[in-house]
Amino acid sequence: MRWSNLSAPHDGDSLLDRAAPAAPPLPLALPGATVRTFDTPGFAGMTFYEVRAKSLINKVPGQSRVPFEWTVNPYRGCSHACSYCLAGDTPILMADGTTRPLAELRPGDAIMGTMGAGATRRYVPTTVLDHWQTQKPAFRVTLADGTRLVASGDHRFLTDRGWRHVAPAEPHQPALAVGDLMFGVGHFAEPPKETPDYQSGYLCGLIRGDASLSNSVPGGRPAREGDAWARADRYLEDLPLHEALRWPEQPTPGWFRGFLAGAFGSTGRADRLAITFTSGDQLFLNRVTDALTRLGLPSRVHVPGRAPVPHGSPTAGSAATSGAVTRGAAVTAYASTSAHASATGDASATAHASVTDRVGALADARPGAPATVEIDRDLWAALRFRHLTGIDGAPLDASGVGVRKSRELAVADIEDLGLTLPLFDISTGTSDFIADGVVSHNCFARHTHTYLDLDSGHDFDTKVVVKVNAGEVIRRELAAPRWSGAPIAMGTNVDVYQRAEGRYRLMPEILAALRDHANPFSILTKGTLILRDLELLRQAAEVTRVGLAVSVGFVDETVWRSVESGTPSPRRRLDVVRRLTDAGFPVGVLMAPILPGLTDSDESIEQTVAAIAAAGAVSVTPIPLHLRRGAKEWYASWLTRTHPALAPRYRELYGDGSYLPETYQSEIGARVRMAARRHGLHRPDPVQIRDVGPEPSAEPQPHQLTLL
Repeated sequence: MRWSNLSAPHDGDSLLDRAAPAAPPLPLALPGATVRTFDTPGFAGMTFYEVRAKSLINKVPGQSRVPFEWTVNPYRGCSHACSYCLAGDTPILMADGTTRPLAELRPGDAIMGTMGAGATRRYVPTTVLDHWQTQKPAFRVTLADGTRLVASGDHRFLTDRGWRHVAPAEPHQPALAVGDLMFGVGHFAEPPKETPDYQSGYLCGLIRGDASLSNSVPGGRPAREGDAWARADRYLEDLPLHEALRWPEQPTPGWFRGFLAGAFGSTGRADRLAITFTSGDQLFLNRVTDALTRLGLPSRVHVPGRAPVPHGSPTAGSAATSGAVTRGAAVTAYASTSAHASATGDASATAHASVTDRVGALADARPGAPATVEIDRDLWAALRFRHLTGIDGAPLDASGVGVRKSRELAVADIEDLGLTLPLFDISTGTSDFIADGVVSHNCFARHTHTYLDLDSGHDFDTKVVVKVNAGEVIRRELAAPRWSGAPIAMGTNVDVYQRAEGRYRLMPEILAALRDHANPFSILTKGTLILRDLELLRQAAEVTRVGLAVSVGFVDETVWRSVESGTPSPRRRLDVVRRLTDAGFPVGVLMAPILPGLTDSDESIEQTVAAIAAAGAVSVTPIPLHLRRGAKEWYASWLTRTHPALAPRYRELYGDGSYLPETYQSEIGARVRMAARRHGLHRPDPVQIRDVGPEPSAEPQPHQLTLL
């Protein structure tokens, strides 16, 4: 069918009389088209052909193997891109609980991300996939707890109202606002500086803790080796032991930090979020609880046979008592150390012998049943303790901990700095990361790309046909007496939520028309712009059946960049699944296309299905690669350039046809179904995702989607 049959002045006729094919070949020398180019970087090198379409609802050819009859395609051609970034000194939460500046991260680093949706979102370890730097206008976001984040305007944070851009350039993008509550644990504490006070406190906590533990806990004296004791030996090069063992009359915050780090080195234990100190010396534990309280960390004491005693804020009485008693213990400890030095005849033992050699003299701690001081078991306390003290050997395991919002993370101010600054971003396996204590979105597509579903040529990669009157045409066709109200599938040939949709805004009018006529419809997309129209989708769902599906064939970033570089990353598409699920829609995922020899391994299928399940999808449907004419030639050219060893296998599999052998399709389907069961998903028939009309009376046949 020629383009002139679709591109014509409105004459009142309906498409329904002609049943136009859904995917005609379109010459780009379009008569009567308005040709536009845009100076904006996002559309550099692209040409848009604006036409007034005569019809919009297309009938699928009878020989097609897809389980729907009617489609709507307001575009011919597609492109996708995005960019998010933060200041390079922003501390990022690593998977082990430590932090590292964003600028210093590298691909392969293990960091903390999140998975799930709404109240089920949880922290999980993830991996940095890519890292880059750019220059952008900068904004400063200040939170109620004092956190300050410098970010670009298009950067997104997770709030109680969903993902919000700091200062979006497009009006349809959701904007961050003062009062929004962010999700996370709050501002990360600054790590300690190894000042003399910190070193003195560290030695005091380590040695006194060791002495109290060895005399009162069954099992005898623990082995004095490892990083904590090596660290103590290093500190003793500059600090006499007898000075370190004195309780300061007015301990500084640095001393408290060091004391807790040392005490943990000798008596502490970390287990997931739990931090505990065990000793039979109540005086020592009093000092531990006092230090925790001074640093704002609530704790409680567990004594065998007694109820736990909470410790929150310091009081004058407890501080005075603790000081008086522990100062007496310090005299005893120092006397014991001096006696040891005199007995050995080594006057310099205190200054030069190793801690391991000399700590045996500190055996005067009061005996008694061991008790335990435990910090509150939550992620905030676990992180704050680690960051404040700089402890060694206590990796954090926060996997599965719930993500929460907090009043202390309310947005207090958003300030345009008026500066263009060097900013950094990463891509991760979960589409997000934790930036200075708050959940932050990341980007996957940094460069401008174009994408087209139906052709392999360069022209179709750089030129987009836009049916600018799509809204009025579909409204007229839906009102036609001969229209039956059949379900309409969108996104079947080209992505209706491509980047150009952000400029032309055709979909809101199309959705409003479908809503007003209560016409069932479904949308399949790889784009993220669908989130702009959530309210219209909700309104339509109140009066008709709305089916939403996202296409994610694989999660391998290397393959994506090679074969689908113009589309949003698979991880970004999974974020769309999460957002739509949060909005109450049951979202299906078409695992399409599965590429023979590239993404059909057990490992690839397992990783992809696991990511789809974690995003909140209700189903997954595998679709192996279908190559029709045009796409087949393009793909063959790409394959022989990038994976020449696979070319013979593809010739064997496809021959002169477009579809893979049924035995191969059945095998892929079985492997995906098994992976889906392992992750709590079932495999529906494809019609359950695509068809929003009445339930089919017969078992539908499997169908495939094209790569392009």
